[in-house]
Amino acid sequence: MANVRIEHFFHPDSFTYTYVVAEEAGEHCVIIDSALDYDPKSGRTATIAADEIVAHVRDNNLVVDWILETHPHADHITAAPYLKEQLGGRIGIGQGVCQVQRNFKAVFNLGAEFAIDGSQFDHLFAEGERFSFGAASGEVWSTPGHTPACVCYLIEDAVFVGDTIFMPDFGSARCDFPDGDARTLFHSVKRLLALPPATRMFMCHDYGPGGREYRWLTTVAEQRADNKHMNDGVGEEEFVAMRTARDNELDMPVLLLPAVQVNIRGGAFPPAEDNGVSYLKMPLNAV
Repeated sequence: MANVRIEHFFHPDSFTYTYVVAEEAGEHCVIIDSALDYDPKSGRTATIAADEIVAHVRDNNLVVDWILETHPHADHITAAPYLKEQLGGRIGIGQGVCQVQRNFKAVFNLGAEFAIDGSQFDHLFAEGERFSFGAASGEVWSTPGHTPACVCYLIEDAVFVGDTIFMPDFGSARCDFPDGDARTLFHSVKRLLALPPATRMFMCHDYGPGGREYRWLTTVAEQRADNKHMNDGVGEEEFVAMRTARDNELDMPVLLLPAVQVNIRGGAFPPAEDNGVSYLKMPLNAV
């Protein structure tokens, strides 16, 4: 199996890490969990972070085969359509996105014209499905709990975990979104932690608790020893009780309502109205 090169890019506004994973001796690559710049005060978007990725791909003469999402994010808007327009590639996500679409179609009253079959994406991955980019390849693992759509991407000795788990000193993902479930998350994370101890785990987010420097990389061994919520000494019932109590105290993510209604469309904005402007809905007293 070919080796891969992994480059990370940090989006400080949403604390998001995007990865470009390329075959070691070739030109093919995938992009994982991109972010579009969005100002909630003005409703304006920008491509500053995405353009950094575009420049990296072009400067290194890479060919993008896949633009991958670990789930429909609630804390940032994906830049996948922009990256596809600039660089090519297919936008992929797990099949569970259809369940998220169904849930939020009702929240936003999107109407009969909004499809809940995942057709806004180029490809829906099944559990265990493999994908390739040049001589390299990866496997998709369904890891629900945070959302029913969550997947992780295993590429050689690396796993890109989305929001299933965070750095050891931050713990685990919230489970209070529609059809999220703490018990399900526990089993998803335990599956990941059964990988070989040296497996590298690449984070989707880091928040620098206690003011430490932001980090994007840990290992299965480090998580099993030190994760504050999911180390080897924490049992299922203890985790479920902790996660449920913690979720009851959390505020809603600032960008959940704007981000989700774009991300369930594969990153496309809502259809423009007769004045040529796209609008986001803000349900009142409904969430």
